[in-house]
Amino acid sequence: MFEHATKIRVRYGETDQMGYMYYGNYAQFYEVGRVEMLRSLGLTYSGMEQSGIMMPVLEMNCKYLKPALYDEEITVKVILEKMPGIRIHFKYELFNEKNELINLGETLLVFINMKTNRPCMPNQEFLNKLKPYFE
Repeated sequence: MFEHATKIRVRYGETDQMGYMYYGNYAQFYEVGRVEMLRSLGLTYSGMEQSGIMMPVLEMNCKYLKPALYDEEITVKVILEKMPGIRIHFKYELFNEKNELINLGETLLVFINMKTNRPCMPNQEFLNKLKPYFE
Protein backbone atom coordinates (compact mmCIF):
# COMPACT_ATOMS: atom_id res chain seq x y z
CA MET A 1 0.00 0.00 0.00
CA PHE A 2 1.21 3.51 -0.76
CA GLU A 3 0.06 6.67 1.03
CA HIS A 4 0.95 10.29 0.52
CA ALA A 5 -0.34 13.48 2.14
CA THR A 6 -0.26 17.07 0.95
CA LYS A 7 -1.70 20.26 2.41
CA ILE A 8 -3.94 22.74 0.58
CA ARG A 9 -5.39 25.95 1.98
CA VAL A 10 -9.05 26.68 1.17
CA ARG A 11 -9.11 29.94 -0.80
CA TYR A 12 -11.94 32.49 -0.59
CA GLY A 13 -13.03 31.87 -4.19
CA GLU A 14 -13.52 28.16 -3.40
CA THR A 15 -16.16 28.88 -0.76
CA ASP A 16 -19.85 29.69 -0.74
CA GLN A 17 -21.61 32.44 1.20
CA MET A 18 -21.41 30.37 4.41
CA GLY A 19 -17.61 30.15 4.18
CA TYR A 20 -17.83 26.43 3.37
CA MET A 21 -15.81 25.04 0.49
CA TYR A 22 -18.16 24.55 -2.46
CA TYR A 23 -18.87 20.84 -2.93
CA GLY A 24 -17.58 20.75 -6.52
CA ASN A 25 -14.11 21.89 -5.45
CA TYR A 26 -13.36 18.65 -3.61
CA ALA A 27 -12.58 17.03 -6.98
CA GLN A 28 -9.84 19.63 -7.50
CA PHE A 29 -8.37 18.81 -4.08
CA TYR A 30 -8.37 15.12 -5.06
CA GLU A 31 -6.51 16.00 -8.27
CA VAL A 32 -3.89 18.04 -6.42
CA GLY A 33 -3.42 15.10 -4.03
CA ARG A 34 -2.97 12.67 -6.95
CA VAL A 35 -0.52 14.93 -8.77
CA GLU A 36 1.56 15.48 -5.64
CA MET A 37 1.50 11.76 -4.81
CA LEU A 38 2.88 10.96 -8.26
CA ARG A 39 5.43 13.78 -7.99
CA SER A 40 6.65 12.29 -4.67
CA LEU A 41 7.55 9.17 -6.66
CA GLY A 42 9.37 11.17 -9.34
CA LEU A 43 6.45 10.84 -11.79
CA THR A 44 4.35 13.54 -13.46
CA TYR A 45 1.20 13.69 -15.57
CA SER A 46 3.15 15.57 -18.23
CA GLY A 47 5.78 12.82 -18.26
CA MET A 48 3.06 10.20 -18.71
CA GLU A 49 1.58 12.19 -21.60
CA GLN A 50 5.02 12.62 -23.19
CA SER A 51 5.37 8.82 -23.08
CA GLY A 52 2.02 8.54 -24.92
CA ILE A 53 -0.29 7.70 -22.01
CA MET A 54 -3.12 9.79 -20.55
CA MET A 55 -5.15 9.07 -17.41
CA PRO A 56 -8.80 10.17 -17.60
CA VAL A 57 -11.13 9.74 -14.64
CA LEU A 58 -13.78 7.02 -15.10
CA GLU A 59 -15.55 7.32 -11.74
CA MET A 60 -15.58 9.56 -8.70
CA ASN A 61 -17.30 9.09 -5.34
CA CYS A 62 -17.37 11.66 -2.57
CA LYS A 63 -18.75 11.62 0.98
CA TYR A 64 -18.99 14.88 2.91
CA LEU A 65 -18.65 14.50 6.67
CA LYS A 66 -17.89 18.09 7.78
CA PRO A 67 -17.29 21.26 5.78
CA ALA A 68 -13.86 22.53 4.78
CA LEU A 69 -13.80 26.19 5.80
CA TYR A 70 -12.30 29.30 4.25
CA ASP A 71 -8.58 29.76 5.03
CA GLU A 72 -8.34 26.32 6.67
CA GLU A 73 -5.35 24.18 5.74
CA ILE A 74 -6.67 20.81 4.57
CA THR A 75 -4.56 17.66 4.56
CA VAL A 76 -5.32 15.51 1.54
CA LYS A 77 -4.24 11.92 2.12
CA VAL A 78 -4.12 9.77 -1.02
CA ILE A 79 -4.07 6.00 -0.71
CA LEU A 80 -3.27 3.31 -3.28
CA GLU A 81 -4.27 -0.06 -1.83
CA LYS A 82 -3.14 -2.18 -4.78
CA MET A 83 -0.84 -2.06 -7.76
CA PRO A 84 -2.47 -0.55 -10.83
CA GLY A 85 -3.21 -2.52 -13.97
CA ILE A 86 -5.09 -0.90 -16.82
CA ARG A 87 -6.96 1.04 -14.14
CA ILE A 88 -5.74 2.78 -11.01
CA HIS A 89 -7.92 3.31 -7.95
CA PHE A 90 -7.22 6.20 -5.58
CA LYS A 91 -8.80 6.72 -2.16
CA TYR A 92 -8.81 10.09 -0.41
CA GLU A 93 -9.14 11.16 3.19
CA LEU A 94 -9.35 14.89 3.89
CA PHE A 95 -8.61 16.27 7.35
CA ASN A 96 -9.11 19.77 8.77
CA GLU A 97 -6.60 21.62 10.96
CA LYS A 98 -7.99 19.84 14.05
CA ASN A 99 -7.09 16.54 12.32
CA GLU A 100 -10.79 15.68 12.03
CA LEU A 101 -11.79 13.54 9.05
CA ILE A 102 -14.05 15.78 6.95
CA ASN A 103 -14.32 14.02 3.59
CA LEU A 104 -13.86 10.60 1.99
CA GLY A 105 -13.43 10.12 -1.74
CA GLU A 106 -12.44 7.69 -4.44
CA THR A 107 -11.52 8.00 -8.10
CA LEU A 108 -10.96 5.35 -10.71
CA LEU A 109 -8.70 6.33 -13.60
CA VAL A 110 -7.75 4.38 -16.71
CA PHE A 111 -4.47 4.41 -18.61
CA ILE A 112 -5.12 5.26 -22.28
CA ASN A 113 -2.68 4.90 -25.18
CA MET A 114 -2.89 8.33 -26.83
CA LYS A 115 -2.18 6.95 -30.32
CA THR A 116 -4.83 4.23 -30.31
CA ASN A 117 -7.20 5.84 -27.79
CA ARG A 118 -7.50 2.40 -26.16
CA PRO A 119 -6.87 1.25 -22.56
CA CYS A 120 -3.32 0.06 -21.89
CA MET A 121 -0.98 -0.83 -19.06
CA PRO A 122 1.07 1.98 -17.49
CA ASN A 123 4.68 2.21 -18.63
CA GLN A 124 7.31 0.15 -16.85
CA GLU A 125 8.88 3.16 -15.12
CA PHE A 126 5.52 3.90 -13.46
CA LEU A 127 5.16 0.29 -12.30
CA ASN A 128 8.79 0.14 -11.09
CA LYS A 129 8.29 3.23 -8.89
CA LEU A 130 5.22 1.72 -7.20
CA LYS A 131 6.31 -1.92 -6.98
CA PRO A 132 8.36 -1.61 -3.72
CA TYR A 133 5.24 -0.47 -1.84
CA PHE A 134 3.29 -3.61 -2.77
CA GLU A 135 5.84 -6.38 -2.14
